[in-house]
Amino acid sequence: MMEVHIDYELCESNAVCQQFAPEVFEVRDEDDLLYVLQPNPPAELREAVLLAAERCPRQAITVKE
Repeated sequence: MMEVHIDYELCESNAVCQQFAPEVFEVRDEDDLLYVLQPNPPAELREAVLLAAERCPRQAITVKE
């Protein structure tokens, strides 16, 4: 099972991850913070989540499999 972790000390909530995996990541307008909607996303989202982690400008996303 895949696990998504965010290092909130690095995260700038710039929503790059949300562009690649909106089912998993969301930056909310009311507080401008990143939320992980699915900390254990299903296998069909694997590629999108890995791409989101790779493209994170601050490398704040860790994916454990």
